[in-house]
Amino acid sequence: MHLTIVAVGDIMLGSDWPSPKLSGKNLLLPAASLLKAADIAFGNLEGPLCDGGTVTPGKANAAHSFAFRTPTRYGKWLKEASFDVLSVANNHASDFQAIGRSQTLKTLAKLGIAATGSSSTAALVKGVAFLGFATNNTSPNLNNIAQAQRLVAQAKKTGARVVVSFHGGAEGAAHQHVPRGGESFYGESRGDLRKFAHAVIDAGACLVIGHGPHVLRGMELYKGHLIAYSLGNFATYGRMSLGGPMGVTCVLSVTLDDNGKFIKGQVHPMVQRSPGGPQPDPKKRAVVVLKALSQADFGQSAPRISPDGSLST
Repeated sequence: MHLTIVAVGDIMLGSDWPSPKLSGKNLLLPAASLLKAADIAFGNLEGPLCDGGTVTPGKANAAHSFAFRTPTRYGKWLKEASFDVLSVANNHASDFQAIGRSQTLKTLAKLGIAATGSSSTAALVKGVAFLGFATNNTSPNLNNIAQAQRLVAQAKKTGARVVVSFHGGAEGAAHQHVPRGGESFYGESRGDLRKFAHAVIDAGACLVIGHGPHVLRGMELYKGHLIAYSLGNFATYGRMSLGGPMGVTCVLSVTLDDNGKFIKGQVHPMVQRSPGGPQPDPKKRAVVVLKALSQADFGQSAPRISPDGSLST
C-alpha cells in the first residue's frame, strides 16, 4: 500500500518567555490543507509546550540566549492543523528543564499527537515507526551511529516502515550545504549527517527527515530512499531570525511504495516574514534553493526537482 508523508521543519508557535510573543491560532492555517491531505503529517516541535517551570540555567540571560515556552493551550492549533507526529528531539526541548519535557509529552498525548525523540522507543503512527535523534542527553544521540542502527533494526522487526528524523548540523545562513564529515556549532558536535543518514537507511529506515540548521539543505536519494537534510524554519513566531534563507521554507510531500522506497515527491514552497508564520511563496524560492543545493552537494544522487516542485528519481 502506497503511503504519503508530509513533513515540515521547525515549529514554534510563539513564546511567553521572557515576555509574551505569541501567535498560534491562525499561524498554521496557510499550510493546513497540505497537512490534512497526507496519510501522516510530521514536524519538529522546536521547544516545549508548558505552563510555568524554570528556564534552564544556561539560557536564563534572555539578552544573550534563546529559550522558548509555548503555553500548553496552543497545542490545539497543532491538532487542528492535522499533525500526527512531532519530534521532541532538539536543542530547545529542554528549555524549561524536565517539567517542560513532561508537560509537552502529556499535552501531545492528550491531543492524540504522537511524540518521537523522547526515548529510544519508536512512535508507531498508522503502521509507521518514527524515531527521533538529536545531539543532547535527553534523546537518542545521532553521534552514536551504532546505537541508531540498532534502534532502526529493532523498530523494523515490528514489520513497520521506519522513518528517521534528526536535529543536527551547524546553524544559520552560512551552513546551507551538507559538508563531508562531522559538523560542530559553538563547540558541540552536531553530527556527521551523511554518514548518519546512510547508516540508518542501511539498517532499514525508508525515509530520513532533517531539521536543525534553520535553513533548507539539499536532498539525496540513497539506495532508493529519500534524505531531506534540513527542512528549515517552518512556523517560528517571535524571536527567530527570518532574514534571507532562514525565511525560505516548504512543505515536503513524499510518497513511498509498499517497501518504503521513494516513488515521488512534491515541494510546496512557503516563506516566512517577521514575526513569522508560513505563507505560500509565488516566487517558489524553496524549489530554486533546494534544486541548487541538491545538485551542488549530491550530484547524480540528487532527486530531480522540476520547476513546479515535483520530485522524481
